[in-house]
Amino acid sequence: MAATATKLSSGHEMPAVGLGVWRMDSAAVRGLIHSALRAGYRHFDCAADYKNEAEVGDALAEAFETGLVKREDLFITTKLWNSDHGHVVEACKDSLKKLRLDYLDLYLIHFPVATKHTGVGTTGSALGDDGVLDIDTTITLETTWHAMEDLVSMGLVRSIGISNYDIFLTRDCLAYAKIKPAVNQIETHPYFQRDSLVKFCQKHGISVTAHTPLGGSTANTEWFGSVSCLDDPVIKSLAEKYGKTPAQLVLRWGLQRNTVVIPKTSKVERLEENFAVFDFDISVEDMEKIKALDRNYRTNQPAKFWGSNLYA
Repeated sequence: MAATATKLSSGHEMPAVGLGVWRMDSAAVRGLIHSALRAGYRHFDCAADYKNEAEVGDALAEAFETGLVKREDLFITTKLWNSDHGHVVEACKDSLKKLRLDYLDLYLIHFPVATKHTGVGTTGSALGDDGVLDIDTTITLETTWHAMEDLVSMGLVRSIGISNYDIFLTRDCLAYAKIKPAVNQIETHPYFQRDSLVKFCQKHGISVTAHTPLGGSTANTEWFGSVSCLDDPVIKSLAEKYGKTPAQLVLRWGLQRNTVVIPKTSKVERLEENFAVFDFDISVEDMEKIKALDRNYRTNQPAKFWGSNLYA
């Protein structure tokens, strides 16, 4: 059976299933966070760019005050936005203030690119006159990483990591890091398996968190016109075989690859469904069937907003 938590290189444990709050409507955050806590979630994945840290903070504060959960039982992640690479400490403190927390369990560099500063916590994506993302070429990722390391020594953050880094950038980070990145959070699902990157990270002691673990489903179809693996006939057939939903099967597949999964949902019934993935095992043979579905198909493509494909 897949573990319910993964041990990070920092020594801390991260729950293997978390709730992502991307595109979660501000008005719905309180109810969803509290429902998730009652369903057993203890891991919440946030970001400054999601623009709902304050609402998440209010929901968590109420949960602490009412005794629904204790702070030490939770694992809270948030992320440094591109426009704040030159202001890491200030950005982290801004997120902590909004989340109403004294420390973060994990702080990630959201994307491996520094862009024009728009004010701490404003998470702007300034475009140049040509309509292309205004990238700041004066700030290196090494500089940003060392500022992230300072957060650990300051006691603001327990673990630090990276997000949306490829093998080359991850290798570089390992070369200059005094504190190894504990996590690389990347898009990965049956249509975008990225086996080489996942194995490289795991070989070097970096845990992999799968964002968009269900292939984006409705959310990415709306924004990017992408197709979800949940509709794949092989996935549907295997889900039926195991008496599970396609989403449960895909999340279980992610766990059996030793990745952490952070599905996002705005429906209470889906919260419970997505968490009920620890009571079955996918056979080796069926894992191979899912492996054969790989299309190298990215569903989350910020080029739509940035005027440039930074993955090119």
